[in-house]
Amino acid sequence: MAITVPFDLAYEFEVNAPASEVFSVLSDVPTSASFFPKLTELVDLGGGAYRWELEKVGTAKVNIQTIYASKYVADKKKGTVVWTPVADVGNARISGNWTITDKKKFTHLVLKLEGEIHVPLPGLMKRVVVPLVTSENEGLVEQYIANLIKRFGGEH
Repeated sequence: MAITVPFDLAYEFEVNAPASEVFSVLSDVPTSASFFPKLTELVDLGGGAYRWELEKVGTAKVNIQTIYASKYVADKKKGTVVWTPVADVGNARISGNWTITDKKKFTHLVLKLEGEIHVPLPGLMKRVVVPLVTSENEGLVEQYIANLIKRFGGEH
C-alpha cells in the first residue's frame, strides 16, 4: 500500500540578472538542477528527459526517497521552460514551468509546480507522512529558489 501526497506550488519573485542569463541557466536542466538541494543524482534519459533522485529523508527504518523523471521543453521566444512527467519512472509525477519576463532592469520569474509523490507506507501513517512530505518538498523548493536568487545577484 502507498500513500499519495499531492502538491500544487507557485512562487513569484524578481532577480537582478538579465533575462537572457536567467533563461540560459533555467533552460539547461543540469545547470538549473545543480542549485536544487539534496539532489543526489540527475540522469540524462535523452530527448530532453531527466531522472531526478533526491536524498532519503526520515530514519533508518522509515525513510522516503523521491525519484521521478520529467521531459523539458524550453522556448526562448516565450521565455518558458516547461516540464511534464515521464510515465513509470520513480515514485513521483512532477510537472511545472518557469516563466521568465524581461523587465529591462530586472527579471520577473514565476515558478509553478504540481504533482504527487507516492510513499510506500501503510495508510494508517498518512497523518504523519503527508505533513512531513509536504513540508520537506516545500522546503526544498524554497531553498532552490534562494540558491537561484543568490546565483542571479539577489532579489530585486
